[in-house]
Amino acid sequence: MQTFIYIGRMLSRFKQFLRDVWEALSGTEQDFTEGKLSRAILLLSIPMVLEMVMESTFAIVDIIFVQKLGSEAVAIVGITESMLTIIYAIAWGLSFSATSIVSRRIGEKNHEGAANAAFQSIVAGTLVSLAIAFVGIFGAKALLELMGSSPAMIESGWKYTSIMITGNVIIMLLFINNAIFRSSGDAAIAMRVLLVANLINIVLDPCLIFGWGPFPKLGVTGAAIATTVGRGLAVLFQFWLLFGGHHRIVIKRRHIRFDWKMIKHVFEVAGGGIAQNIIGTASWIFLMLLISGFGSSVVAGYTISIRIIVFALLPSWGLSNAASTLVGQSLGANKPARAEKAVWASAIVNFTVQAIIGLLFIMYPAFFVGLITSDPTVIPLATESLRIISYGFFFYGVGMVMIQAFNGAGDTNTPTYINFFCFWLLEIPLAWISVKVFGHNQQGVYYSIVIAESMITIIALILFQKGKWKEKKV
Repeated sequence: MQTFIYIGRMLSRFKQFLRDVWEALSGTEQDFTEGKLSRAILLLSIPMVLEMVMESTFAIVDIIFVQKLGSEAVAIVGITESMLTIIYAIAWGLSFSATSIVSRRIGEKNHEGAANAAFQSIVAGTLVSLAIAFVGIFGAKALLELMGSSPAMIESGWKYTSIMITGNVIIMLLFINNAIFRSSGDAAIAMRVLLVANLINIVLDPCLIFGWGPFPKLGVTGAAIATTVGRGLAVLFQFWLLFGGHHRIVIKRRHIRFDWKMIKHVFEVAGGGIAQNIIGTASWIFLMLLISGFGSSVVAGYTISIRIIVFALLPSWGLSNAASTLVGQSLGANKPARAEKAVWASAIVNFTVQAIIGLLFIMYPAFFVGLITSDPTVIPLATESLRIISYGFFFYGVGMVMIQAFNGAGDTNTPTYINFFCFWLLEIPLAWISVKVFGHNQQGVYYSIVIAESMITIIALILFQKGKWKEKKV
């Protein structure tokens, strides 16, 4: 009899889990400052994980098609991506700001303030991206030369670089708008937006790269156009939702104005987020400069391994963003204990998931690399990179949750200090000494990544436990 009761309870819990998953995917309005915390994390994290998957799919799809053009084309994508990380850094910083301010207003039940903060965040991102666009229009060739690209690579790939950098306004708005949806609790909307963008990109990529049907054969340039068009249509969809008046954040005509005080506040909160990401991405550019000295095949192998790693970290990003939203809303509702509990719960799940993924990558790296490329010169190089960097998977997921917890609380300065120490004072010197002094080639770069990222987790854990982030006012 007890067995039947136990089975009945398990079935009931499983049915509730399926209902929660469906609710998370369909998107419903929830008050995440109340109720069971595990359910709140589930409802937020599922669409956020899928959103991260959708965002990373752009890069994966591009690499799958571009690698058929050869290692030089893959290297152009990798080098351009390393430059785009600066743009991603700014976009992430502004999205951190939008998340912390909007989620805090939502927690306070101040929807008018949330809508105003949302629109001013959009204005701030647009102003920054327009300035960056000039660099893409006039400086693409110079940037590729600065990154160590050969004349042949520059000639064949500068248009790809130019389009991707010039279209940064689309990347910026995509990130900020989705942060607005997530922080208000509408995480499912952000997921759907990127699903639409990816479907467009998947269709256009081979058509424009290889000249299928009526489309011109544009090579690697076609990948840039496909990605930009897909993301651009997604941004238009976002605006239709934000201004349509059917969701938790509704931007109305009265909000469409320059509120310079709020714009300044957005930049003040974003400053730490931008700085922490620029510090991190600048170190990635430096690492790419070191790796590019070993030839285009090594760059291609490194690029492919990083794509796989980033894709594998997407569940952690989703859980981290869920924790960030819960921290902001809980602090806005004056419930710091709930905020802290959400962070620890997310960290435990992240550790478990990433430890399993890390072990798989360490044991079977060639299998995962083979899913992306069949180039016999690139496979062993990508396999080596994937195996070494995967040693840090036991730390990566936990560190991401802790860093996003600080950002969700509006304490963007603490992660900045952590990144400065671990990337510029630890990772870069370690990589340079390993390559230039001890002659460890690219392996030295890979091990420096593992050491620096693991230190981020350790330091973030120590500072999080001190609890000063709970006192941050946004």
